[in-house]
Amino acid sequence: MSDEQNPVRGFVVVGVVPNSGESVVATAADLAARFGTGLLCVSVEPDRPAFAEGIDGTVLSYPLDPDDYTETLSFDADLEARLRPIASARGVELRTSVVAGDPAQCLSHLAEQLDAPLIVVGSREAGLRGSVREFFAGSVALHLSHRQHRPVVVVPLAPVPRSQTLPWEDEL
Repeated sequence: MSDEQNPVRGFVVVGVVPNSGESVVATAADLAARFGTGLLCVSVEPDRPAFAEGIDGTVLSYPLDPDDYTETLSFDADLEARLRPIASARGVELRTSVVAGDPAQCLSHLAEQLDAPLIVVGSREAGLRGSVREFFAGSVALHLSHRQHRPVVVVPLAPVPRSQTLPWEDEL
């Protein structure tokens, strides 16, 4: 089908992180293909609080650690190279974006700007670091499901069999 017969109508917004992007993006790309939309892969820099947003959507931010300062944020080229074939195999247009600030707030804001049909995120990280971060900040999926009106799809990254304890149960 040509692009004129099947134009892209919007974008499914998907939050990606460097080590778990492929499985989340595969699910999001399947959904984007079903919706007839493109796919916007968003990497969020939570350690760079945003302090202003331009009229064109440009976000100004500074890292918490001044030694990490770079003027512009750019999507990880290696990650994009791994994700592009996933979208392409499903006939879905892939775009990427990097934003700074609270992940749930950023994903929600982008989805609102694009009138996205849904937001896709991966489940929480297993292990102590992920549990501690979620204890203090809450999960991105949980925040999204309570703070905006779009459907949120949570892709399980490491399902735990019923016979095993959940990751946070061992760490308390």
